Amino acid sequence: MNELVGTFAGAVWTALNENGTLNAKDLKKVAKIKTDKDLYLALGWLLREDKVVVAEADKVMTVTLK
Repeated sequence: MNELVGTFAGAVWTALNENGTLNAKDLKKVAKIKTDKDLYLALGWLLREDKVVVAEADKVMTVTLK
């Protein structure tokens, strides 16, 4: 499972690096991640490594690389 989550984290990082700030829905689409669970696992990985900033405004979550 760790390897799979690491792969998702890499896909999320690449999507953010190429596209800048994205909301969760667009990030999932661009990173080609199929489930919300997998997206949130990847974000947790990147947050733990202090690679991303997650913000919420008007119930919309946005993610940006640090």
